Amino acid sequence: MRIVIVRRISQTFFLMLFLWFCVVTAVGQEWWQLRGWPVNWFLQLDPLAALGTLLATGTLYAGLAWALVTVVLTVLLGRFFCGWVCPFGSLHHLVGYLARQGKPFARVVEQDDYHPGQSIKYYLLALLLAAASGSLLGKLLQGIFGSPAVAGILAGGALLAASVGLVKGFGPGKKQTGVLLLLSGVFTLSACILAVGPMVAASLQTGLLDPLPLLHRSFHLALVPLLDGAGRKLSESQRYYQGAWVAGLVFLSAVLLNLRRPRFYCRFVCPLGALFGVMSRFALWRVGKKEDICTQCKFCSAGCEGACQPAEQIRHSECILCMNCLENCRHGLMTYRMDRSASGEVLLPDISRRGVLITLASGVAAVPLMRLSGTVGPAWNPERIRPPGALTETEFLARCIKCGQCMRICPTNIIQPATSEGGMEGFWTPVLNFRMGTSGCQLNCVACGHVCPTAAIRPLSLQEKLGRGQFAAEGPVRMGTAFVDRGRCLPWAMDRPCIVCQENCPVSPKAIVAREEFVTVSTGALRVQRRQGETLELEGAAIPLRAGQFATGDYFVKPVGEEVRRLIVEQAERSRVVGPGEPWKDALPEGTPLEIQVRLQRPYVNPERCIGCGVCEHECPVSGKRAIRITAENESRNRKHSLLPG
Repeated sequence: MRIVIVRRISQTFFLMLFLWFCVVTAVGQEWWQLRGWPVNWFLQLDPLAALGTLLATGTLYAGLAWALVTVVLTVLLGRFFCGWVCPFGSLHHLVGYLARQGKPFARVVEQDDYHPGQSIKYYLLALLLAAASGSLLGKLLQGIFGSPAVAGILAGGALLAASVGLVKGFGPGKKQTGVLLLLSGVFTLSACILAVGPMVAASLQTGLLDPLPLLHRSFHLALVPLLDGAGRKLSESQRYYQGAWVAGLVFLSAVLLNLRRPRFYCRFVCPLGALFGVMSRFALWRVGKKEDICTQCKFCSAGCEGACQPAEQIRHSECILCMNCLENCRHGLMTYRMDRSASGEVLLPDISRRGVLITLASGVAAVPLMRLSGTVGPAWNPERIRPPGALTETEFLARCIKCGQCMRICPTNIIQPATSEGGMEGFWTPVLNFRMGTSGCQLNCVACGHVCPTAAIRPLSLQEKLGRGQFAAEGPVRMGTAFVDRGRCLPWAMDRPCIVCQENCPVSPKAIVAREEFVTVSTGALRVQRRQGETLELEGAAIPLRAGQFATGDYFVKPVGEEVRRLIVEQAERSRVVGPGEPWKDALPEGTPLEIQVRLQRPYVNPERCIGCGVCEHECPVSGKRAIRITAENESRNRKHSLLPG
């Protein structure tokens, strides 16, 4: 079987497997919903996710150890993952193949020729890894120098030695002087980093551009919900996600750019491809020519998915092993073997050391600059409510790869991608929005933590989440606290009966209690014309209030001056029927003025019991901005956010 056919079969298989994993990442009873499938397998094979979390946290989550398999195979075979496994790459490959159909041969060759802009992805890789390694770098420098003073003294010594060398005639071009000046710069930079101390931190942003988290996010937030909306129910109910159009637009743009140049994203943007390009330098097997007698017919370049210049000195960092050159070469010169290419090889990507150093420095500096806004510290946003089991914000941002797995698996659809509430660092990270979905966070659900591939949301047991058994002393996991907005609450602001939040509070004992109060809503307007048993006939031609208003089980009638009130059980245009109860002092003669009172059960939140599950906010009948809302105060993951003293 031809090698290209084998590659296409591999691409089709892994693309279909990825789509299947996206479908089954949902809690439910159907056979096509989660049944132990390894839905994180593609993310666990991702070396960029593994390396990013390793740099950011100093540890490697067990599931990400699968990435070592990808690394070993890349060192042996080259960039096989991009050309044979990556589902996002397969989509680009397909669209690019369709786009080049019918184009002149010269145009196809031009589009598949190497472009200097392909080096951009390497700078993006350096930027993202530098941002992830900030805290590790700070600890390393602290261990080497101990303090900024030591680094400053060493910088001064190096600078002094360089000055002496210049005076003695070494000249600015001498290696000794250059090395001393470089050491001075390194020591000075180290002193600056040590001086800012806690501001040097790690922020894992690889998921923004890493193709595997990006593809998961695009499918979970945009494509699968669209399919649901078309009538093919892959979830229990229609899914909605805030900012889903942005995810869809990014995905669509990445795919349509293949009409401009095949595998545009892979060639110019993909940081994972850049990482594979660096590793492929050491590959044992490689594509190349077995003889340097090429006629430069360019047939091998036509259809080259990596634009690696197989007709000339092949660029191994760009070769994705599509094997099209082996298929297209009419002279049989192209091979895949352990020997080097007869026409020469370019092993390193086309990047400059100066550019890499500037990019690395920018990545390290970016995180402290972003955190000067204080969103991770004193100016933290209480509307940023993380799922149960989420790590503290700094640890969370050092682990979350923004893949959207937790958002897809949440059965109530309340885990949403963060936009403004997450800050610049937290864009696309999971937050809770209790207005959306079908309910709040269910007490017996721990799905999000068990599907998170990096443990940014750590896996909880039901016992730990509910604070039972061995976790009873710590209490339940709290996501925040509910607060009643008395300016919008029906019983507080409008004297309208409502007890929805208290009735739906799922914790036991309930965190929302209702205190009964009676409020007069009408006095003196109604007067007794005649009383017949429990029926009070009223004076006047009609009831001055809308029909049915008082027949709800919460309205009472009371003679003015009396203390006894009786429940209104029935009403007509000119009468009220009251229920049994304590008798009134007199017989209510003609003309007795009456008061209409409403029984209000005004809600109060007990912060010691509230866990911030959001059921009350979701069920609140006030449309738009709810009358009871959850904020992150008192969340378990950060004791500094405690609402109560002590």
